[in-house]
Amino acid sequence: MSYPQKLQEIVSLFEHLPEEEKRESLVSYSMTTKSCEPAEGEKFDLEDVRKDEECADTVGVFLKVDEEGRSHFRMTLGPQVQTLTKAMAAILCKGLEGVKPKEIQELESDFVPKIVGAQLVRVRSQTTYYILSRMKGICKVWSDRQRASIGESK
Repeated sequence: MSYPQKLQEIVSLFEHLPEEEKRESLVSYSMTTKSCEPAEGEKFDLEDVRKDEECADTVGVFLKVDEEGRSHFRMTLGPQVQTLTKAMAAILCKGLEGVKPKEIQELESDFVPKIVGAQLVRVRSQTTYYILSRMKGICKVWSDRQRASIGESK
């Protein structure tokens, strides 16, 4: 399975690490979430801010699609969001930067255990896939709106 280049680089970094080093790397990524936050005055095509049952706090997913059709994500994470969710947010914002919404929607989630490790996936299965599902969801809404606007202009 091939992944977008930036995501593949992250997967390659993680997949050969022992479990303990994976956890340490995830903690390091979780501390970089500030770099994923929207900048003051930044405009987005879609904003999805909510607290879901499977997450400890509110998560905001912000999507901007540029003129070449490439995605740019930003995230806001409430103070109670777990370390693993923060790490996945940082990893996915970086790894999916510039990827087209359709490619994100079609992205298989089989890379997640390579990053997180099998043990954490078993223990925290909802958490490990949560951010990816939110990003796929916002891409789908964007794509649906694009199709609708094209249909309306005919």
